[in-house]
Amino acid sequence: PEKAKEIYSILKEKYGKDVFYDESGTIGKRYYRSDEIGIPFGITVDHQTLEDETFTLRFRDSKEQIRIKVDDIDKYLWWLMKNQKEYKKY
Repeated sequence: PEKAKEIYSILKEKYGKDVFYDESGTIGKRYYRSDEIGIPFGITVDHQTLEDETFTLRFRDSKEQIRIKVDDIDKYLWWLMKNQKEYKKY
């Protein structure tokens, strides 16, 4: 939870109200809740994050998941938000 809260704080400061943190229930239930309210993509911090400083980025529409380095989070999310119509390609 510490690493997830660290990433959340960084993103919350940069993107404000567009960032949510959820640690309740299973990952499947979290995915379902975020899909249900229309969140286009989500970040999952897991055991691998602590090993290699990467996280999972999951896209709502395609359900595709990719691993991204924590250090690249800001530039990648900036690109996604700038190109929201094109994020489905990745």
